[in-house]
Amino acid sequence: MPLSSFLRWPRRNSLRPQSLRHLGLLALFLGSTTLAQWGSFNQAAQAQSSRYCIFSTQESAQKERLRQTAMGGDRNAQRQYQTLIQQHGQSLAQCRQRGGWPKTQAIWVRLYPCDANPGVLEQLLDHIVNKGYNEVYIEVFSDSQVLLPAADNPTPWVSVVRTPGQEKTDLLALALDKGRERGLKMYAWLFTMNFGYAYGVRPDRQQAIARNGRGQTSIDVVPDGSQAFVDPYNRQAQTDYYTLVREVLERRPDGVLFDYIRYPRGTGGASVASSVKDLWVHGPSARQALVNRGTNEQGRALIQRFLNQGRITSADIRAVRSQFPNESSPQWQGRNSTSYGSELWKLSVAHAAQGVIDFLNLGSRMVLNQRIPAGAVFFPHANRSVGQGYDSRLQPWDRFSPQLEWHAMSYAVCNGTQCIVDEVQRVLDEAQPGTRVVPALAGQWGRVYNQHPPLETQMTALQRAFPNLQAVSHFAYGWQEPQNTQARRACRF
Repeated sequence: MPLSSFLRWPRRNSLRPQSLRHLGLLALFLGSTTLAQWGSFNQAAQAQSSRYCIFSTQESAQKERLRQTAMGGDRNAQRQYQTLIQQHGQSLAQCRQRGGWPKTQAIWVRLYPCDANPGVLEQLLDHIVNKGYNEVYIEVFSDSQVLLPAADNPTPWVSVVRTPGQEKTDLLALALDKGRERGLKMYAWLFTMNFGYAYGVRPDRQQAIARNGRGQTSIDVVPDGSQAFVDPYNRQAQTDYYTLVREVLERRPDGVLFDYIRYPRGTGGASVASSVKDLWVHGPSARQALVNRGTNEQGRALIQRFLNQGRITSADIRAVRSQFPNESSPQWQGRNSTSYGSELWKLSVAHAAQGVIDFLNLGSRMVLNQRIPAGAVFFPHANRSVGQGYDSRLQPWDRFSPQLEWHAMSYAVCNGTQCIVDEVQRVLDEAQPGTRVVPALAGQWGRVYNQHPPLETQMTALQRAFPNLQAVSHFAYGWQEPQNTQARRACRF
């Protein structure tokens, strides 16, 4: 199908939020105690048959006391502890399959160097099981740090664990193994186009950083000054990310989630891209790739002028025709009218968004080729048109492959839960049949957190609206357990 049949403006009078799909992005696709004292398995299964498969306070405390005894070197206690955690895992699985909604309840977790200390991971994962979670998303790459051992880290990012004497500690591999011992599915969760501040200021990586038409990088425009987004068309950025994903896959996670599959979002007017100067396509690689979408010399010359000036005039058209007189008119992919300025704007937006898709595919294909689930993390409203422009994140999630899990960060805040339900509904409307949709909810159990309703309130709303939904995740463990998280961060156990 020709690109021209896809490049149409959305209807402005539609009640439903419009998305980047109208740009036809696919057409641009280029390529000592007895165990009986702790309760039997059947008793555990009965005791934790609560709505969300949460273990009782008594069961959780019993397991923790046994863990501590085991950590003291009591071999008998060690055997009993291993038996008990396996039984709890089986009990949790039975509860989820027996009618606990949803079948999969996941949580997002960040690990710290202190988690490499004896017994800390065990305590953390036990707590996650106790709270009824059966899937865990372990943060592996963020803020210019990777969860790889310092002695075996071929990536350009520093290792999370840099404690002297622990250079060979593979915290990711340890977490995966200990999670599976407890019946948990363990995913690796990676930032994608946001490579982090330390990467963004490296002198040898400046060509890999995305830039807008004002010469700015995301470090310049994102308020926290810590995010560095890369040019998805840059070969160095692609190679660095390929290396990272390859190393993660060697640890054989149960799945891989790709986050920050988008461009940065500024504040105020900078949160909307309404001119080509606002687009993050002015790095050398992205710019050249866009120019190459011209199919003749006049087309390529006109694209260059559009990038330089932000507009096209009649004089520009006459100039390129005079420069290349053997060609009848400027041509580029998807051109279907003589409204050059409008057509080049649509081409530029589609080019920017296609870079996001291509970069996601770079990582996700590696995962899927090993028959491991891959998922894309996105915001349901990050692909909308806004006035005459688009949300500057340009996250074309409605064009993500249905082979991927769709993890929709449903963080909307309103007077109640309807806006959250609406976000999930929008994603389900766009998903092809068979796509695994996993809404991510923000907040804490039992209380309002940063205007987000209690998790049980959000869960009730989703269950009522989508009883067939199979999976939900909660962001994040650090928000639910801030004191425990701070203790782990500071090694105060």
